[in-house]
Amino acid sequence: MNENAKNSPKRGKGGRSPKNDPAAYRYSVNFTAVEHARFLTMFEQSGLQSMARFIAARVFGDEFRVVKIDRSAMEYVTKLTSFYAQFRSVGTNYNQVVKELHSNFSEKKALALLYKLEKATIELVEIGKNILELSEEFKEKWLQK
Repeated sequence: MNENAKNSPKRGKGGRSPKNDPAAYRYSVNFTAVEHARFLTMFEQSGLQSMARFIAARVFGDEFRVVKIDRSAMEYVTKLTSFYAQFRSVGTNYNQVVKELHSNFSEKKALALLYKLEKATIELVEIGKNILELSEEFKEKWLQK
């Protein structure tokens, strides 16, 4: 029997290693319906994922932070980002159009088409300025620090 024990492979300890300082003490608190509703609103405002961490933070006097996510601001920023990407792609296409005009058309025709392109570009610059003004106005009104 001893020979079988020597020949068999050694078995290591399986599973997760134990914590150095496990949380072994548990407390229970009972709330009324009003207190429970107040507790849940405070928990939701905190932005924490775990009620246990929220309760421990409250008991030990950690700072109570309220995390507010403004959906309209997030939507505005998302749309502005996508619009900026489109704006950049217009700039890339602009360079390609100018190269094609110079290589495929006569100088007079290319200048006439470039004049039309210049008018459209000036219009695009005005739109860009309006976007910047609207963004600054939005920042001042709605994004307080």
